[in-house]
Amino acid sequence: MTRILGLIDGSSYAQSVCDHIAWIASKTDVTVEILHVIGRRDLSSQPVNLSGNIGLGARTALLEELAELDAQKAKVAHKRGRLLLEEAKARLQAAGIENVETKLRNGDLIETVQEFEANADIIVIGKRGEGADSAKGHLGSNLERVVRSTQKAIVIASRAFKPVNKLLIAYDGGTMAMKAVDQISRSAILDGLATKLLMAGADTPENRKKLDDGAIILKAAGYAPEVALIQGQADKVIAETVEIEGFDLLAMGAYSHSRLRSLFIGSTTTEMIRSCRVPVVIFR
Repeated sequence: MTRILGLIDGSSYAQSVCDHIAWIASKTDVTVEILHVIGRRDLSSQPVNLSGNIGLGARTALLEELAELDAQKAKVAHKRGRLLLEEAKARLQAAGIENVETKLRNGDLIETVQEFEANADIIVIGKRGEGADSAKGHLGSNLERVVRSTQKAIVIASRAFKPVNKLLIAYDGGTMAMKAVDQISRSAILDGLATKLLMAGADTPENRKKLDDGAIILKAAGYAPEVALIQGQADKVIAETVEIEGFDLLAMGAYSHSRLRSLFIGSTTTEMIRSCRVPVVIFR
């Protein structure tokens, strides 16, 4: 049984996270844990400079008022968090998923995810959160932090779910890319998808061999992958292929040793995920 950890906030991506989880559940048996983390800055008022000409009594009154305000904010944040989790659970149960648990925690998101991911096989998170400017195409800052820190496979949900029929694998022939292909070949979730193995780079015998090696693994698992080697910058080549050929899902390995290595270290993969309007699954 596949164990899924879904991360939600108050953004529009929360529903998409649930819908992507439901799609995974349609492929294999799952247990689901939905987590909402209330950050420390969501619970406290902005610091106030009390060093000016404020009398001691006034300072004390102001501090008491701020403490009361913080308590009220905490109460509202917890109530809101519970509602978000209840809505997510109802959406998943309506999709036929019975094993759904919800968790509400205070504290740092990354520390909390690291605590809960030990029991998870896959993490699902939205591409953007409440604070991201979707109009400008900014990725969520929490997304970057989670992807950097987790050791689990992670599905980055797009704004709205649509049926997944075509899979594009971003491939460079490196160790992590080969591991990703191996995991894809053994995945019940991705089984049966029309698949393309794409490398961005020079058309050399070495690169052709790397592509062939990846295709052999997929074919042995019953896939009939199309392979392509296209010259150009990796993020642009991949984003254009997704758009022009109508792929529904992009898969890749994390921290490989080429241009794709720049997963949230440089700009290449950040730009690729930002510009691709499809979900992305990153394998470890």
